[in-house]
Amino acid sequence: MTSDGSPAALSRRTRWVVASAAFAGLVFDGFELGLMPIASLSVSKSLFGDSYTAALGGVWFARFTASLMLGAACGGILLGNLGDRLGRTRAMGVSILFYSIFAGLGAFVQTHEQMLVLRFFVGLGIGGVWPNGIALVSECWPNASRPFISGLMGTGIGFGVLLLSQVARVWPVVAESWRWLFQWSGAPALLGVAVLLAVPESPRWLAHRSASRAGAEKPATPLAELFRAPLLRLTLVGIALGSVPLVGAWAAGKWMMPWADKVGGAADPGYKAVVQGWWAVGSVVGSFFGAQIAHWLGRRRAYFLISLGATLSTLGMFTLTAPLQPGFLPTVCAQGFVATLFFGWLPLYLPELFPTHVRATGSGIAYNSGRFATAVGVFFAGTLFTALGADYARVGAATSVIYAVGMIAIFWAPSRTEGELK
Repeated sequence: MTSDGSPAALSRRTRWVVASAAFAGLVFDGFELGLMPIASLSVSKSLFGDSYTAALGGVWFARFTASLMLGAACGGILLGNLGDRLGRTRAMGVSILFYSIFAGLGAFVQTHEQMLVLRFFVGLGIGGVWPNGIALVSECWPNASRPFISGLMGTGIGFGVLLLSQVARVWPVVAESWRWLFQWSGAPALLGVAVLLAVPESPRWLAHRSASRAGAEKPATPLAELFRAPLLRLTLVGIALGSVPLVGAWAAGKWMMPWADKVGGAADPGYKAVVQGWWAVGSVVGSFFGAQIAHWLGRRRAYFLISLGATLSTLGMFTLTAPLQPGFLPTVCAQGFVATLFFGWLPLYLPELFPTHVRATGSGIAYNSGRFATAVGVFFAGTLFTALGADYARVGAATSVIYAVGMIAIFWAPSRTEGELK
C-alpha cells in the first residue's frame, strides 16, 4: 500500500477478487429481492388455504415488500456505518450472512406474521451489502476504470433476479411447493464466511484508519457528520436521488409480478417466472449501461432522462398491454432496461458524493433511506390496490408517476462530483 492508500497499490488479481466478491454478494442480494415477488401469492395460498382471496394475496404482497424495505433501510444505515467503523469487508460479510440465514429460515414459517418478521431481517442484510460492496470496489479500482466497474456492479442484482427466474421456470413455485426455494436461499451464507476470511480490505479505508489512530485527524463519527454542515446538503440530495428508483421499482413496477401470476398462473404456473426473466434480462443490460450513460452525458442530464424514460415505460406497461398478450413480454423487458439504468448510475455517483471516512455510511443512507419511503409507498399502494378493486394494472399505472419526481430532484444535485473520488 502506498502512503496515501492509493488503490494502485493493489494488484490486478486482488482487485478482481474484491470485485468478484462484491458482485457475488449483489447477485444473491438480487436473488433475495426477487424472492417474494415470485413466491408471495404461493405462500399466501398455502398459509391461508381455503380462506385465500385475491385481495388478501395483494395485501400480504404489499406487507412483505414493505417489511423487506424497512429492514433494508435500517440495514443500509446501520451496516453502512459498521463499514466505516470496522471495515467494508467485515460489514459486507456480516450483511451476506444476515440475508442468507434469515431467508433460509423462511422455509419453516407457519404464519404470515412469522414470514413478515423474517423479511425484515433479510432486509437488514440486503441493505448492508450495497453500500459496503460499492464503497469497497470504488476504493480499490482506479478512477479510469470506475464507469465500467460501476456498471458491472450495477448488473449484480439483475443477474440475481435472472438466476431466480430461471430456477423458478424449471421448478415452478406453487402453493403446494415453495419451501424448497427458501431453503436454497440460505446457501449464500457460505459466501459470507468466505468474504470474512479471504477478501482484502480497502486500502483507502485502512489508510484513513491509520491516520486516525496516529492522531492525524479526528476519529470519524459518520452519522453525526452526514447530518450537519457541510455534508448535510449532500446527504439530503443523495437520499432524494436514491429514493426515486427504489420507490418507483417497488411501489409501482413490481406489481407486474402478481399481475402476471393472477392472469397467467392458472394456465401456466411458470408464467410469472418467464415474466421475471424477461424483466431481468432488461435490467442486467440497463444496470450496466446506466453508468456508461452517466459518463457519456454527465451525471445530472443522464438522471433526468432516465427518470423521464422510467415514467413513460412503466405507465405504458400497465396501460398499453397485459399479461399473455403478444407485446407484454417485450414491454416488460424494455421497462426493466429503462427503470434499472438508475442502478448503474447510482454506484458511479453516490461514492463520488461523499469523502472516504463517511463513504459507506453516506452511500448506505442515500441508497437505503429511499426504502423507508418505499415501505410507506408500498403500504399506500396496498391500500390503493384494495380501493381500485384489486386491479393490478390500475394501481401500477397510478403509482408509475413516482419516477417523474426524479426529473425535479436532480436539479439540486451538485455536478462537481464528476471526476476522482475524494
